[in-house]
Amino acid sequence: MLAAIAALAIALGSLMPGSEMPGRLPWDKASHFLGYAGLAGLAGLAGVRLPLAFAASLLYGIAIEYAQLLAPGRSGGDWGDILANGLGAAAAVLLLKAWRRLMA
Repeated sequence: MLAAIAALAIALGSLMPGSEMPGRLPWDKASHFLGYAGLAGLAGLAGVRLPLAFAASLLYGIAIEYAQLLAPGRSGGDWGDILANGLGAAAAVLLLKAWRRLMA
């Protein structure tokens, strides 16, 4: 449930028209990293297998990037954003895997 809420929050923030966005976000890549780390982490904590949590988060991030092409005043398909999304998802999955091994 929390992962679905996170996915919705990402979509709302990512697909808002460019006119409603702040001028310049100096922490843009960090927000991508943290958002998709949260998404993959919440999915993993909800019981989704970690490789699937990573893959689903990465594919969702790619889909959102290309959906931004349809949002007024937005550019999409930014490979830097996709990389930050994937690195965030990977970091969360690796942290969860390490935590599970530590707790076993």
